[in-house]
This record gives sequence, C-alpha cells and structure tokens, in this order.
Amino acid sequence: MTKNAQLLAILDWLRCEGVDYADIRVVDTMSESISTKNGTVEDISASRSKGYGIRVIHDGSLGFASSRDFDAMHPTAEKALRIAKASRLLQKEKIRLAEKPVREDCYETPIQMDPFLVPLSDKITLLLSAESGMRSGGDLSRTTGSLDFLRIDKVFADTEGSYLTQRLYESGGGIMAYATHDGDTQVRSYPNSFRGNMGTAGYEYIEALDLVGAAERIGREAHDLVRAETCPNGFFDVIIDADQMQLQIHESIGHPVELDRIFGSEAAYAGMSFVNAGMAEEGFRYGSEHVTVVADALIPQALGTYGFDDDGVPARRTTIIDGGILRGFLTSRDTAVKIGKTSNGANRADGWQNLPIVRMPNVSLMPGNLSMDALIGGIEDGLLLRTNRSWSIDDRRVNFQFGTEIAHEIKAGKLTGRIYKNPIYAGITPEFWGSCDGVGDESLWKVYGTPNCGKGEPGQMAHVAHGSSPARFRHVKVGV
Repeated sequence: MTKNAQLLAILDWLRCEGVDYADIRVVDTMSESISTKNGTVEDISASRSKGYGIRVIHDGSLGFASSRDFDAMHPTAEKALRIAKASRLLQKEKIRLAEKPVREDCYETPIQMDPFLVPLSDKITLLLSAESGMRSGGDLSRTTGSLDFLRIDKVFADTEGSYLTQRLYESGGGIMAYATHDGDTQVRSYPNSFRGNMGTAGYEYIEALDLVGAAERIGREAHDLVRAETCPNGFFDVIIDADQMQLQIHESIGHPVELDRIFGSEAAYAGMSFVNAGMAEEGFRYGSEHVTVVADALIPQALGTYGFDDDGVPARRTTIIDGGILRGFLTSRDTAVKIGKTSNGANRADGWQNLPIVRMPNVSLMPGNLSMDALIGGIEDGLLLRTNRSWSIDDRRVNFQFGTEIAHEIKAGKLTGRIYKNPIYAGITPEFWGSCDGVGDESLWKVYGTPNCGKGEPGQMAHVAHGSSPARFRHVKVGV
C-alpha cells in the first residue's frame, strides 16, 4: 500500500503539538443521477466532490476543519487545533476514545459491472421501457423512473498508526405509477417508494431489480388502487411487508438505539430517545420473543455495508435486540467508552466536510420460521400493508404513525383480493414490537436501502439499509 506522504506529515506535526488524537479523512465522491417522467428524460446530473476533513482532540476537547484545497492542508490542521483549544473553554467532560485495532488495510465493494462505464443511452432506454410498461397496465396520470449511482473513494489515517483506503460503489433505481380518478391520486412504487431500492453493488444490481418486468403490474395496481375504497378504521391484526418493515425498523429501533442520541447530542435537532444507557444491562424488553435485531455492516450488497467506519473501526455484526430483550446500541469510539464497551463501527460522516456521527449500518429484523401462507393463515380479520407513503414519530421515538401505499384485506386466513387506499397505522414503540407474534422465514427476507436518513447539525444524509421478512402484529390501530 502506497501511503500519502502529505497526510503522514500533517499527523506527525499534530503529534508534536501534543494532541491526544487526530485523524484525516480524504473523500472523493462521484455521482450520477437520471430521472424520467411521462416518457421523456426529466433530469441527468453528474457531480464530483473531493476534499478532506481533519479531526483533532487536544486536552479532551474536539476541533474539526475541512477544505477542498490540498495545498492548504497544514493551515487547515492548524485551524482544527485552534478550534480544539478554544473548545476547552466550554468543556464539560473530556472526550475519551475506546480502544480500536491499529490497521493498515483496504476495502472495495465487490462489483461485476462498473455503473459508470455503462452507456448513458442504455440507462435511459431502461427507464423509458419501464415507463412504457407501466402505462400498458392501466390508465395513469403520471409515470416516473430513476437511477442513481455513487463511487466513493476514502483514505483514512490517524495518529494511532491506522491507514485505510476504501472504494465504495452504490447503485439503485425505481419506478412509480400515479393514477388519478374522481379528484384523487394514488401511487404505486417498485421496488420501493422514494426512488426505489439501492445497494452497494454495480450495475448488476439494477439488472436484478427487473424494472421492466415489474412495470405492468405496478401500473395496474395504481389504476386499481385509485378506484378502491378507503382503508377502514379500527384495531386489526396486520402483516407488514418487508418494504414497509424497513421504515418501521429504521424509525422505531434504529434511531432510538443510537448512543449519541441517547446521551443527548440530537436533542436540539431530531430529539432524544426513550431508551437510556442502562437498559441493555437491565434487560429491557423492547419487543416479543420473535424480535431479534442485528446491526451488520457486512451484508453483501446492502446499502449500509462498508469495510471501516470513519473512526477506522472495522465493520462488524452486533446484536441489538435478542428475543425481544435489548442487548446493545449503535456506537462510536467516543460514545462506547462511556458504557465500558468498544465501538461497533457505526461512526460515519456525510462527505469530507462533516464530522462523523453515529449512523446506522444495516439494522435488520432477523427472519422467523413462518411462510407467507402461515402468516396470513393466522389472521381472521386483518390487513397486509405494503410500501411506505408517509411517516411521523415523536422526538423520543415512542409514538408513531405511518402511512402505506396499499392495504390488502385478509378474512378467515385468506387474502380476499380486495385492496384499500390510504392505509395508516399507529402505535407505541415497545407495545407495538411486543405485539409481534410471527416473522416470515428466510426465503421472504429482503434488504431495502435508505439513502436519505437525516441527522446532525449541520444536517447530514446517511445511506443505511434494513433487512426484514414480512412480520405479523396483533391488535394494531389502523386509521387516523
């Protein structure tokens, strides 16, 4: 591995200045995004951003500075050091870091097809063909398609001796069909809402989505949905499909177990958490015995998969909830040390210009042992809910209300074929997860990427993922 001499020289200077710790992250991000609408190209954009961030801890206080100017790396380091010294005036407690292995290593996303080498014309043809397929499925008012690609090159070096390089690829895409009837508009999305699904992979990921193959069905569902009845209100047994489970896991488990949020660092922006740091030791019951949740940054092709976080901690798998009992948190080096643990590698920054903060990797509900027929067969009068449309949750992650695109009626253990529009369900986080009495088996387990998770001030967008099978919940409030 050839090391960047400039980075090493800056770190040597910071050591001589007596810092407790320092690291430098160089991040080079290339992106491409394509959008189509109603059979025409709506937008094509490409960008590249390269810069570096320098993080310094001096006498237990933090300083950070970043720049695009690689000729000004020494002044940038001086600025980070000055900020750390100035921060000492407001210090309430010294920053400490949990131990981590010193590594010299590299990681690259395994890909079969470089998405940036696939001709633009092929990508546009794919989206326009999918739009044509959706319109063949029914009377639609609008169709859209999108593809998104990223390549992120990272170099990380710190005063402890770690030197790490990563090349991460991301590919994703999706289609949406809108139907309008009697003044109402409904939408069906594939493979998920909000620009589809995304993973750490090459263009082979797009081919596997089979947007064209799914298009006619999505168009037909949108056509039928807008003519369907509004979802009834009341308390129902429900099955939540995997595409909606990813949002449920994200909002009511992923965010509440971020240890920086638990310690109050998000209080002014996105709230705190009903979870406290002692609950894992106390064996707090988060859900039923069917609920086992892991954070795993090693899942192939999942959007929250990487080699190392931005503390230089290797990616790993951590059990968060085991059989309904809270066992752990998402941590960074500076938060894990407060509970006597080592970091589980969840400290990540959005680009070179931001400080790393605790972010979810792939937080997933582990599969159970039930087939889809068994899940449905266990419901006398209920609903199958699919595909997120809206979400709302309070700032302690307790009370939530989520809307989905479509609900399928279940009667006497069978799908009746009736669909409903505008389904909404609500709950209280521990009660809701406690009502889970079955999870689909491994054959039903899918991973969905979330490329727009917002957190931090200034705001940062993280790319995370959640795996789940469809899961069954009892006596859930449906409707406003």
